[in-house]
Amino acid sequence: MLSFVIPAKNEEDSVEILYKEIERVSNEVKKEYEIIFVDDGSTDSTFETLKKLQSRDKKIKIIRHRGNWGKSIALQNGFDKARGDIIFTLDADLQDNPADIPDFLKKLDEGYDLVSGWKKKRLDPQFGKVIPSRIVNFLARTLTGVKIHDTNCGFKAYRREVIKNLNLYGELYRFIPIIAAKQNFKVGEVPVTHRPRKFGKTKF
Repeated sequence: MLSFVIPAKNEEDSVEILYKEIERVSNEVKKEYEIIFVDDGSTDSTFETLKKLQSRDKKIKIIRHRGNWGKSIALQNGFDKARGDIIFTLDADLQDNPADIPDFLKKLDEGYDLVSGWKKKRLDPQFGKVIPSRIVNFLARTLTGVKIHDTNCGFKAYRREVIKNLNLYGELYRFIPIIAAKQNFKVGEVPVTHRPRKFGKTKF
């Protein structure tokens, strides 16, 4: 069974499109699934949109935070509710492409415990995100020895044993592959499609 944990803040235009994409790919790979949306203090109609989707599909679960608690807490709360053997995380802004899900599953089948996405071609502003991200990832590889190109990519797949050993808070979500590797889990990566943001602006 697959669980999808998706933090969302003010993504009223994106969540239904993302739901339909995940539904289509999950059916294509013939996997039972659930989708856990974590509404991290949205002030638009994100929660109402999710409730309407849930009324049509009971595979959708919703966790609603009373305020903006941050991505680490959103992920941890989603992990605590997830029932799947394999847990995916991805962002709600449509920049992660669910069509890449089969690539993650193939990598897990090779014996990996955590597979992290690698945005080889990023569609973010060079000076605002791309260059700082490259610097941080270079330092992370150099200082920790964990050879992951993009530790902060939100698109990841985990075996259940990995999430049971995580306790996320603060900014720890940025370093999940390093935390897992230091716990002797086998960590790998797959290139993923990075799509341009269609609606709104970055929240996390």
